[in-house]
Amino acid sequence: MATQTEVVDFIKNLKLSEVQNLIKTLEDELGVEASAPVVMGGAMPAGGAAAEAAEEQTEFNVVLKEVGDKKLAVIKVVRALTQLGLKDAKAVVDGCPSNVRESVDKETAEAAKADLEAAGATVELK
Repeated sequence: MATQTEVVDFIKNLKLSEVQNLIKTLEDELGVEASAPVVMGGAMPAGGAAAEAAEEQTEFNVVLKEVGDKKLAVIKVVRALTQLGLKDAKAVVDGCPSNVRESVDKETAEAAKADLEAAGATVELK
Protein backbone atom coordinates (compact mmCIF):
# COMPACT_ATOMS: atom_id res chain seq x y z
CA MET A 1 0.00 0.00 0.00
CA ALA A 2 1.24 3.50 -0.84
CA THR A 3 2.00 5.95 1.92
CA GLN A 4 0.15 9.22 2.23
CA THR A 5 3.23 11.12 1.03
CA GLU A 6 3.47 8.94 -2.07
CA VAL A 7 -0.21 9.53 -2.87
CA VAL A 8 0.17 13.29 -2.45
CA ASP A 9 3.29 13.34 -4.65
CA PHE A 10 1.42 11.33 -7.29
CA ILE A 11 -1.54 13.75 -7.29
CA LYS A 12 0.72 16.81 -7.41
CA ASN A 13 2.21 15.56 -10.67
CA LEU A 14 -1.15 15.01 -12.41
CA LYS A 15 -2.53 17.31 -15.09
CA LEU A 16 -5.71 19.23 -14.31
CA SER A 17 -7.83 16.97 -16.52
CA GLU A 18 -6.39 13.90 -14.78
CA VAL A 19 -7.22 15.38 -11.37
CA GLN A 20 -10.79 16.06 -12.51
CA ASN A 21 -11.12 12.46 -13.72
CA LEU A 22 -9.69 11.18 -10.43
CA ILE A 23 -12.18 13.26 -8.45
CA LYS A 24 -15.08 11.97 -10.54
CA THR A 25 -13.92 8.39 -10.10
CA LEU A 26 -13.57 8.82 -6.33
CA GLU A 27 -17.02 10.44 -6.12
CA ASP A 28 -18.56 7.52 -8.04
CA GLU A 29 -16.69 4.80 -6.13
CA LEU A 30 -17.18 6.27 -2.65
CA GLY A 31 -20.64 7.79 -3.15
CA VAL A 32 -19.53 11.24 -2.01
CA GLU A 33 -19.44 14.69 -3.57
CA ALA A 34 -16.18 16.65 -3.60
CA SER A 35 -16.15 20.43 -3.35
CA ALA A 36 -15.21 22.43 -6.44
CA PRO A 37 -11.54 21.98 -7.37
CA VAL A 38 -9.24 24.96 -7.04
CA VAL A 39 -8.02 25.99 -10.47
CA MET A 40 -4.60 27.56 -10.65
CA GLY A 41 -3.60 30.14 -13.23
CA GLY A 42 -7.04 31.70 -13.61
CA ALA A 43 -8.36 29.04 -16.01
CA MET A 44 -11.92 27.84 -15.52
CA PRO A 45 -12.91 24.22 -15.96
CA ALA A 46 -15.78 23.50 -18.32
CA GLY A 47 -19.00 24.61 -16.66
CA GLY A 48 -17.12 26.62 -14.04
CA ALA A 49 -18.73 29.88 -15.07
CA ALA A 50 -22.20 28.39 -14.68
CA ALA A 51 -21.38 27.01 -11.24
CA GLU A 52 -19.94 30.33 -10.17
CA ALA A 53 -23.01 32.21 -11.39
CA ALA A 54 -25.25 29.84 -9.42
CA GLU A 55 -23.51 30.80 -6.18
CA GLU A 56 -24.56 34.40 -5.74
CA GLN A 57 -22.20 36.49 -3.65
CA THR A 58 -23.78 37.55 -0.36
CA GLU A 59 -20.94 39.47 1.30
CA PHE A 60 -19.07 42.35 -0.28
CA ASN A 61 -16.05 44.49 0.46
CA VAL A 62 -16.21 48.17 -0.47
CA VAL A 63 -12.77 49.04 -1.84
CA LEU A 64 -11.70 52.66 -2.28
CA LYS A 65 -9.63 52.63 -5.48
CA GLU A 66 -8.96 56.35 -6.08
CA VAL A 67 -9.82 59.49 -4.15
CA GLY A 68 -10.18 62.02 -6.93
CA ASP A 69 -9.84 65.75 -6.39
CA LYS A 70 -12.30 66.04 -3.47
CA LYS A 71 -10.21 64.36 -0.79
CA LEU A 72 -11.87 66.14 2.13
CA ALA A 73 -15.36 65.10 0.99
CA VAL A 74 -14.21 61.49 0.65
CA ILE A 75 -12.68 61.57 4.15
CA LYS A 76 -16.00 62.81 5.54
CA VAL A 77 -17.89 59.96 3.85
CA VAL A 78 -15.34 57.39 5.09
CA ARG A 79 -15.78 58.74 8.63
CA ALA A 80 -19.56 58.45 8.35
CA LEU A 81 -19.40 54.91 6.96
CA THR A 82 -16.82 53.54 9.39
CA GLN A 83 -17.25 55.61 12.56
CA LEU A 84 -13.48 56.23 12.48
CA GLY A 85 -11.86 59.35 13.78
CA LEU A 86 -10.45 61.99 11.44
CA LYS A 87 -6.87 60.69 11.60
CA ASP A 88 -7.89 57.06 10.93
CA ALA A 89 -10.29 58.01 8.12
CA LYS A 90 -7.54 60.10 6.51
CA ALA A 91 -5.19 57.09 6.75
CA VAL A 92 -7.76 54.92 4.95
CA VAL A 93 -8.12 57.51 2.18
CA ASP A 94 -4.36 58.05 1.89
CA GLY A 95 -3.77 54.28 1.74
CA CYS A 96 -5.71 53.70 -1.50
CA PRO A 97 -6.57 51.11 -2.56
CA SER A 98 -8.10 50.19 0.78
CA ASN A 99 -11.18 48.50 2.18
CA VAL A 100 -13.70 50.93 3.60
CA ARG A 101 -16.28 48.29 4.57
CA GLU A 102 -15.77 44.52 4.75
CA SER A 103 -18.21 41.63 4.60
CA VAL A 104 -21.38 43.70 4.26
CA ASP A 105 -24.59 42.80 2.46
CA LYS A 106 -25.24 43.93 -1.10
CA GLU A 107 -27.55 46.84 -0.22
CA THR A 108 -25.11 48.27 2.34
CA ALA A 109 -22.21 47.90 -0.09
CA GLU A 110 -24.08 49.60 -2.92
CA ALA A 111 -25.18 52.45 -0.65
CA ALA A 112 -21.58 52.97 0.54
CA LYS A 113 -20.35 52.88 -3.06
CA ALA A 114 -22.93 55.48 -4.09
CA ASP A 115 -21.97 57.78 -1.20
CA LEU A 116 -18.26 57.52 -1.96
CA GLU A 117 -18.76 58.05 -5.69
CA ALA A 118 -20.95 61.09 -4.98
CA ALA A 119 -18.01 62.49 -3.02
CA GLY A 120 -15.74 61.99 -6.05
CA ALA A 121 -14.06 58.67 -5.28
CA THR A 122 -13.64 55.62 -7.47
CA VAL A 123 -14.99 52.54 -5.70
CA GLU A 124 -15.11 48.82 -6.44
CA LEU A 125 -17.21 46.10 -4.83
CA LYS A 126 -15.48 42.76 -4.33
